[in-house]
Amino acid sequence: MQSWIGARPPPCLTVCAAPSTGSTPIARLWSATVRPSAPEVRADGDMAEVLRRNIEAMRAQRKEAAEAAPWPERLAQRITGFAGSMGFVLLHLLIFGGWILWNLLAPEPWRFDETLVVLAMAASVEAIFLSTFVLISQNRMAAAEHGRAELDLQINLLAEHEITRLIDLVGRLAAHAGLSETDPHLDELRRDVAPDAVLDQITRSNEEDDDRGS
Repeated sequence: MQSWIGARPPPCLTVCAAPSTGSTPIARLWSATVRPSAPEVRADGDMAEVLRRNIEAMRAQRKEAAEAAPWPERLAQRITGFAGSMGFVLLHLLIFGGWILWNLLAPEPWRFDETLVVLAMAASVEAIFLSTFVLISQNRMAAAEHGRAELDLQINLLAEHEITRLIDLVGRLAAHAGLSETDPHLDELRRDVAPDAVLDQITRSNEEDDDRGS
């Protein structure tokens, strides 16, 4: 018989082997449950396919939302996108620099804005319109962020509900195997969290902090 002394035992001896005694609570719990194996994560495997599908779904949703937006919002988005680029900066340097140099260095009969009042007025009007376009884009971004936050909240609530059910299932398996529960918080963990009650508690805590600060 081949000896295992000095050699690393095969994986089945350390991972897959079940308890040898069949009458202990651990053995009964082992026999009542199925031990899942960790999924193999590969670059071209199922996990990558799930991620790719989620990414494509998010891209399609963003594209659909962009196409469904009214034309003023799309125009504001394009303008603010260009206003936040280096091309916009270089264009203004060229226009403003040429304007100022022309009215300072050109022959006096050819100057059209010696005091640069027209340039200042044009810059002020441009700033008004740009700030409006930026506000429109920010409102659109805030609406999209609100939707993502709502989605994140719903996913978290769903995950909390699933974890609560898993805790209850594990407790039932432990009771079936004859294991006693020693954690005093298990009964509380088996109950679903009421988000409205949590929100009310957070609001009351914030109001109390504001009252103490004032």
